[in-house]
Amino acid sequence: MYDFLEQANALLRRAGEHGGIDPAVVELLSGPLKVLSFRIPLKMDDGRRRIFEAYRVRHNDALGPCRDGTRIAPHVTAGEVKALGLLMTVKHAAGHIPAGGGKGGIVADPRQLSEREYERLCRAYIRFLRPAGPALDVPGADIGTNARTMAWMLDEYEQITGGHYPAAINDKPAILGGSLGGAEATGRGVFDATAKAVDDMGRDLDDTTAAVQGLGQVGAVVAAMLHEAGCRVVTVSDSRGAIHRGDGLDIPAVREHATANGTVTGFPGAEPLSNAALLTGACDILIPAAVQGVITADNAAAIQAGLLVEAANGPTTLEGEEILLERGVRIVPDIIANSGSVHVCQMERTQGLYDDYWDADTINGLRRKRLLDAYQAALHTAHGHDLRSVRLGAWINALKRVEEAIHLRGWC
Repeated sequence: MYDFLEQANALLRRAGEHGGIDPAVVELLSGPLKVLSFRIPLKMDDGRRRIFEAYRVRHNDALGPCRDGTRIAPHVTAGEVKALGLLMTVKHAAGHIPAGGGKGGIVADPRQLSEREYERLCRAYIRFLRPAGPALDVPGADIGTNARTMAWMLDEYEQITGGHYPAAINDKPAILGGSLGGAEATGRGVFDATAKAVDDMGRDLDDTTAAVQGLGQVGAVVAAMLHEAGCRVVTVSDSRGAIHRGDGLDIPAVREHATANGTVTGFPGAEPLSNAALLTGACDILIPAAVQGVITADNAAAIQAGLLVEAANGPTTLEGEEILLERGVRIVPDIIANSGSVHVCQMERTQGLYDDYWDADTINGLRRKRLLDAYQAALHTAHGHDLRSVRLGAWINALKRVEEAIHLRGWC
């Protein structure tokens, strides 16, 4: 059975060994500094009372305040949130972002809630969290949350504190102090990483095919940008299934169909597939943009793509990665590929603190440069340690920064 937290800690230990990281630091990072667990009683529209389990992890703040997403999904667990908190610590450090890892979760299905119930749940989460402010812990968006939910959370925080604190919540609308380009940041970053990797392989995007698992906020942006760049996106999916067309899908039309019908399935002229078949189908570039743990020892040998770009967090298990690397598949790991949002969140915080807001070109330029700099540094470290895994290169870079901060603070 797949255990996300176990996988994340195994990767931590492996990177620590290869990078010569102080074992005491690795031990400290193997668990969060603080875990908040609480239950939210909520009155539903029909008068019933329901109880929702909720979590917030502050994994490590040696480099700066804990920051990032709040996941609202029906199967969220404390272990999943702890694993994501560790990944956020590493992702921030790998990108030279002065922040620690934070992650939140609410066990609920937003699709089963009315708009009013959804808003009350988001506001209640902030009340029960008792937010400590932008200098300690900054919630952001993740699966099941978006700019609107973060606007509710910001408003609740400001109602509690009695002031305006735009830096207290990330991923909010620009009119409330959010950053331009925030909603598309992760998808754009995945595209930038993909384009760079394809170029490094000596190929052009307009001579490649791609499959994108998960046409949500991230996957939709990636698919659209690949399509615009001339890449033939042959397969896409959502939670209800996948569609395939060998000569390439009309991505704008697919997105219109999905908006009108609530799913990509049934798109005219496309062949239906399962999500599992998408992963092993014929393509040059495979982009898992849904959930963790989908590429494993069971299916890695059947994957036909020569390049894997991880848009989701933790989509590939360690065992799956070993098989892919042995076969010569290039992998751009999640902590690099999907870090566009954390770079923009850092800029969002800076803009909110200084009340000085930047144009989209400035933000997109900085985001692209910082992400690709981290990618190049990961490649360099992997090569220097004689490792095939760019993931380990990125983790080693991150752990060295966290280790230095922990030692300077005297924690270990």
